[in-house]
Amino acid sequence: MTAKPTVGWIGVGRMGYQLAKRLLDAGYDVAVYNRTRGKAEQLVEFGASVVDKPIDLADRDVVFSMVSASNDLEQVMLGQDGLLTDESRAPKVIGDASTVSPQASANVRSIAESRGVGFLATPVSGNPKVIEAGKLTVAVSGPRPVFDEVRPLLETWGRSVTYVGEDEVARTVKIAHNVFLGVVTQSLAEITVLAEKAGVSREAFLTFLNDSVMGSVFTHYKTPALVNLDFTPTFTNVLLQKDFDLGLSAAQELGVVMPVASLTRNIVAQEVGNGNVEQDFASLLLTVAHGSGLNVVPENAPVTDGLEAS
Repeated sequence: MTAKPTVGWIGVGRMGYQLAKRLLDAGYDVAVYNRTRGKAEQLVEFGASVVDKPIDLADRDVVFSMVSASNDLEQVMLGQDGLLTDESRAPKVIGDASTVSPQASANVRSIAESRGVGFLATPVSGNPKVIEAGKLTVAVSGPRPVFDEVRPLLETWGRSVTYVGEDEVARTVKIAHNVFLGVVTQSLAEITVLAEKAGVSREAFLTFLNDSVMGSVFTHYKTPALVNLDFTPTFTNVLLQKDFDLGLSAAQELGVVMPVASLTRNIVAQEVGNGNVEQDFASLLLTVAHGSGLNVVPENAPVTDGLEAS
């Protein structure tokens, strides 16, 4: 692609909206499809055009998708009016940023490549605020020449794009990442409650932790939620449970023992079963506190999440 490629985008949820907007801000011609058209229309003021069906994006050079689950990916690609259902036209490259199973990804890849379409798995690490700060990271797998061709587009999304190998390995990278995310969050909730029950404020404990060798970008940007009990969702327990199930399924297939992940998955599943499906998954703190006989209240402290826009 010697000229700036035209871009299609499928899926305008919290993450998809921000990623599509970064492509628009970088000057790309972007056409957008979303099942609920009104969400796609929110990007019109930034220069996007809106289409009614995924198949309407088949004449774009590169099409990205970001949907919720494996079935959704197969539907927008291969279902009625799917992107790959017109025998007369297809994009040059498809990049899918969803967190889906390797099996679903391989199925779509097979159909795409049979049509001469390059297919990349492009899952990401971050949330909408991380994207706004320019700190998103991307893992990519698929044919290396296809990756090299679209890398400039992927680099508009954030600070790091890592090519991890062929075929579906980026799916495993993202699933492993999200399993770790869940385990770390549960552990962070437990140790924060331990410190508070011993008489230490959550603000003081997490300030110490974030400045220690155990602190991280993640513990820092979850600090406001844990200190002030603001669980506006960036990632819900429903989505976290889905990713645990994908990870444990991969572990079973590959013969990897994951006892800590298995236990945490059951805790998250219990949260979902008890109705905690809308709040951010950092709300695991509340369940740990309740089970420990601790009544937690917002500390209303002026802590920051450590993110600065770039």
